[in-house]
Amino acid sequence: MTSATPVSDAYPYLRAASTGIRHHTRARAPRAERPASPADRVHLDVLHAHLTSLHQLLDQLADTTRPPHPAAGRHLATAHTRLWQATTAVHDAFHLLPMADAAPTETECHPERLPEGPPVLTICQRHLAAGHVVRRKTTPADLNAPAPGHTTTCAQ
Repeated sequence: MTSATPVSDAYPYLRAASTGIRHHTRARAPRAERPASPADRVHLDVLHAHLTSLHQLLDQLADTTRPPHPAAGRHLATAHTRLWQATTAVHDAFHLLPMADAAPTETECHPERLPEGPPVLTICQRHLAAGHVVRRKTTPADLNAPAPGHTTTCAQ
């Protein structure tokens, strides 16, 4: 069964985001002339923003899919939970990385004056906002449960 909307036209913003991720993955891949560099806070912050947006999309898809197709909706809800676990791991990794070495001087920017707060806090604000939604829809037992095995047969 195929969709009436061509895949190329269905979700242009999601396609663009996926293309961006592929681009950054290739850009960070080690090459002969450049060894792989470890993750830094900037990359993890951007990745966290993408994961929380994807988390919101999965939440919407699960809510709209569940009434007409309960089994598919449950799988999307499970993916929603697993994505939240990945988002939490990225948030935790962000805080384990060292902060930038250079302290701002008078001529540099002052992140404490930004309306959304210092950049180090934006990931926490985003995580707390997403966590509020997760706690309303997911039980702590579900969040801590191991991932179940794949239970459906893939059609070819």
